Amino acid sequence: MSMLEMLKGRLRLPVIGSPLFIISVPDLVVAQCTSGVIGSMPSLNARPLEQLDEWLAEINERLAAHDAAHPDRPSAPYAINLIVHKSNDRLEEDIKLVVKHKVPMIICSLGARPEVYDAIHSYGGYGIHDVINQSFAHKAIEKGADGLVLVASGAGGHAGALSPFGFLQETREWFDGPIALSGAIAHGRSILAAEAMGADFAYIGSAFIATEEARAVDDYKRMITQYGAEDILYTNLITGVHGNYLRPSLEAAGMDVNNLGQYNANAMDFSSDRKRRWKDIWGSGQGIGAVKEVVPTAALVDRLAAEYAAARVRLGSHSPLVNPGWGMPRAA
Repeated sequence: MSMLEMLKGRLRLPVIGSPLFIISVPDLVVAQCTSGVIGSMPSLNARPLEQLDEWLAEINERLAAHDAAHPDRPSAPYAINLIVHKSNDRLEEDIKLVVKHKVPMIICSLGARPEVYDAIHSYGGYGIHDVINQSFAHKAIEKGADGLVLVASGAGGHAGALSPFGFLQETREWFDGPIALSGAIAHGRSILAAEAMGADFAYIGSAFIATEEARAVDDYKRMITQYGAEDILYTNLITGVHGNYLRPSLEAAGMDVNNLGQYNANAMDFSSDRKRRWKDIWGSGQGIGAVKEVVPTAALVDRLAAEYAAARVRLGSHSPLVNPGWGMPRAA
């Protein structure tokens, strides 16, 4: 059974809630899945390692209880994000727990290794890989990934710089498997647009930060609701990898956003005061203008579903700007 076949009838919307570092916890994952979208979290949000074992058991138990009580609307599957980079000295132990609890989906980041996908496939799980360019995309599929997350420009946190139009179109030229598109998606219209462009899923992160179940501080949640695309800064001077961040959070941390060149992540001052300030630098995508208030996850999914349905109705008729009489191109 393919990944897409496994998901039939289990989603309210073609959406994957992206794994949010520190912020995604079982409450958010379960709320996403029971609302009809794929919920996810990074394995490293569970610290120490033993907590990941407990959290995976909790998620499985809570989703099973929901399904027993609501056979007419079973929960969506959930996903765990694994950092595959060699700097993650916990990867092997995290994989063992993923296999133990038979996590339905795995999202791999920062490196592709065949043994990771072999482990996922050993119990019937599916693995997708997030990528920012074609080189990484090809490597992920060659190493055994079942699908791709295309992290395009405008995505929150560590993001790529490619237009979603060009990135998705070029990927579809050689890959016909599952694709999730990431980049400034926070409205139902954008979910439909991602599908129209050729994606199977919209990959949504920043909008879920402003939910009651997210483990983000209140100031972070409020900032998501108060700002828009022009308030997002794309820079590699925070972690050494390019990403999108809320400009007001950088300013609140004492940074001169017009002269970020003076801040070097590789030569940071790790004093307690500096670490505290850097902890309060918050990632966000450019789609947050659609997020107006902090709400329960179920309410956010309700909004997205209503917007998605309205967009489908609106586009159900022929565009009033196009002359249908023109038909096919004229012969030379």
